[in-house]
Amino acid sequence: MLYIRLTLLPFFFFCCLLIDAKSQTIREEFTLEKNWRFTKGDKPEAKQKDYDDRKWEVVTVPHDWAIYGPFDRSYDLQQVAVTQNGESVASTKTGRTGGLPYVGIGWYRNTFHIAQFDKNKKRVSLVFDGAMSEAHVYVNGKEAIFWPYGYNAFHCDVTDLLNADGRNNVLAIRLENKEQSSRWYPGAGLYRNVHVISSNNIHVPVWGTYVTTPFVSEAYASVKLKTDIANCGEVDVRVLTVIKDGEGKVVAQKDNTLGMHHGQPFEQNFIVDQPNLWSPETPYLYKAISKVYKDGNLVDEYTTRFGIRDIRVIADKGFFLNGKRRKFQGVCNHHDLGPLGAAVNVAALRRQLTLLKDMGCDAIRTSHNMPAPELVDLCDEMGFMMMIEPFDEWDIAKCKNGYHRFFNEWAEKDMVNMLHHYRNHASVVMWSIGNEVPSQCSPEGYKVAAFLQDICHREDPSRPVTCGMDQVSCVLENGFAALLDIPGLNYRANRYEEAYHRLPQNLVLGSETASTVSSRGVYKFPVEKKTDARYDDHQSSAYDLEYCNWSNTPDVDFAMADDFDWSMGQFVWTGFDYLGEPTPYDKDAWPNHSSMFGIIDLASIPKDRYYLYRSVWNKNAHTLHILPHWNWKGREGQQTPVFVYTDYPAAELFINGKSYGKQVKNKASVESRYRFMWMDAIYEPGEVKVIAYDDQGNQVAEKKVVTAGKPDHIELIPDRTALAADGKDLVYMNVRIVDKDGNWCPAESRLVKFSVSGSGKYRASANGDPTSLDAFHLPQMHLFSGQLTAIAQAGEQEGMLIFEAKAKGVRSAKIAINVK
Repeated sequence: MLYIRLTLLPFFFFCCLLIDAKSQTIREEFTLEKNWRFTKGDKPEAKQKDYDDRKWEVVTVPHDWAIYGPFDRSYDLQQVAVTQNGESVASTKTGRTGGLPYVGIGWYRNTFHIAQFDKNKKRVSLVFDGAMSEAHVYVNGKEAIFWPYGYNAFHCDVTDLLNADGRNNVLAIRLENKEQSSRWYPGAGLYRNVHVISSNNIHVPVWGTYVTTPFVSEAYASVKLKTDIANCGEVDVRVLTVIKDGEGKVVAQKDNTLGMHHGQPFEQNFIVDQPNLWSPETPYLYKAISKVYKDGNLVDEYTTRFGIRDIRVIADKGFFLNGKRRKFQGVCNHHDLGPLGAAVNVAALRRQLTLLKDMGCDAIRTSHNMPAPELVDLCDEMGFMMMIEPFDEWDIAKCKNGYHRFFNEWAEKDMVNMLHHYRNHASVVMWSIGNEVPSQCSPEGYKVAAFLQDICHREDPSRPVTCGMDQVSCVLENGFAALLDIPGLNYRANRYEEAYHRLPQNLVLGSETASTVSSRGVYKFPVEKKTDARYDDHQSSAYDLEYCNWSNTPDVDFAMADDFDWSMGQFVWTGFDYLGEPTPYDKDAWPNHSSMFGIIDLASIPKDRYYLYRSVWNKNAHTLHILPHWNWKGREGQQTPVFVYTDYPAAELFINGKSYGKQVKNKASVESRYRFMWMDAIYEPGEVKVIAYDDQGNQVAEKKVVTAGKPDHIELIPDRTALAADGKDLVYMNVRIVDKDGNWCPAESRLVKFSVSGSGKYRASANGDPTSLDAFHLPQMHLFSGQLTAIAQAGEQEGMLIFEAKAKGVRSAKIAINVK
């Protein structure tokens, strides 16, 4: 029996300004956000300290220069064969990276100051959470570091490059995105945060702690903390660490002195009695606060946030968290935030995770790259398990200018940074070393996989390692799948049982599943299961029966998880639609430029499929959802199937009072196990009603959909009623047109214009239409299937944010949001 013992995990986060008893600065961190100067195009002289950048654009970081468009077919026109999609002949591809102008060179410049700077006593580091891409960083005219991979965080010590008084240090950054460097929209620019950290010579370096829990029980847990201490030599160093619970109470502490440590981390071990265990249902977090002393003087203070939990992977039985088996109910997500682009925003990430949590999702795969630290922090706090994945490409190319150019020199550096950055996070339960890499079928591919897995085991032996593999025959025959801790299969659910029996792990993880495609609110007739269906309007049917030739309907993956202990669950492709990869309209099918895989669309509006997943995954609330809408002028008297997604075991359909029969979930087909389908329903205007029944046949819930009348007015539904006055917080406004009785008009596509006044500003909008060329940043957007999303951003002063929406022929709407 395979038995892997795994442990806890927490996360390092930088401390704020800390002061010792003598009021000396111990550690200071700040983020460089405002007053950046930016320009596109190469300006080699811009690295110089005295370069005149006054004519450059002033921007705030995080910043994505390409998201403002315009959209254009020519930006990512490619003649390629996408081998991972089974193509062997090259064809013209459009919209593959979102149809946005991400290719090119951009420069950023800013100035920063270090208080009480003395290069003989202080060390100063810059930390970049991500810079897209091929970053050359200059400080006061001298190159501090080069880091090619745009998704990874990196840092550099710049102490020796600073001005003697610590003031007016000029930071210049050159970034370049090459053509055909990505398979989806990567973003462009300083799209994640830039930090400055000042500390004493003797200090805990960036990502300098590592926490595990070697033993976990309800009675007590052991906590092991390893702390790197820079520049302490072999002299005595004392570390006083206290562990505090979520309420700030000290639950354990140790005070140790280390002398001859020979370059090894400073190790401390603790017992926490009656620990609160981290899980998606109870995301409880602790803090380890370490004070470092030399010669009796406090020289550093460092905080590590972590969670106490136990993970195990057991052959034939699957994944266990805190002793309880669970199947992953996960999604894969790219990093873009729809109309906001790649520029990270905490409120936008929280919005995504809130929707996923209500759906019953409990896990995120960061496909196919290192995530923003803000996402990992939120997964810790909100309760999502994570599979963090660094690469879509190893040493063999997928894209002409992809990561293969850097793999041999940079892969280990990138892996170490990722592992050190995120190995203290409670949410991270496994690492993935890659996605559908061509190397999986290479005779030497298993050696590369072993190389990367060994790095994970060396730097973090507490977690298992997987890889997303789509070439099942190759990896079963050449040993590639057998060497991984967890074999992850992308699609090919029909081969799960074969893989289970042939592989020594006796487990299979659905590392990427479904690839069902749909357009929100668009329904195609006749209703039937199809692969690679294409239509003249460039949309896909929201009946959730259309999928790619390599994949399947969601029901197949539900059944695999329900029927087999060894099936570890799934990560659906994808949670949200994203920019690029407009399958099945990627072959010269402009204007399609965003995906159709998402359970939730690019405007953060759930598709019907959301409620199918919710009906299976969300065990804490009932689901009862009807599709399609009931506005079908011209289909009177024709078959218009009605589907219902619900967790209840039985339901009855009524159209204008006429019963179409009661259905009970059954195993006649895989779809009938998880959804009700009245294929013989006939359209007539009026009311569709569904009554749901429990196991005893009792009526327990009902839902109605009606035919809407003439469009009358705009309705605004904000996701929040109050915002923080921080200049960053966001409100997502669902904008729809309804009739005089408030019934949503699903066929509306008219242009809506927005204005924002008071304490805030208009930020962006999207409608979820994969063919829409409306610019996200302009204060107007066409409705798609009667809806869209507009986003407003809080100002930095308290007050009211006033949002107004207008459209020709209907009454306008206005709403006030409190900013405080």
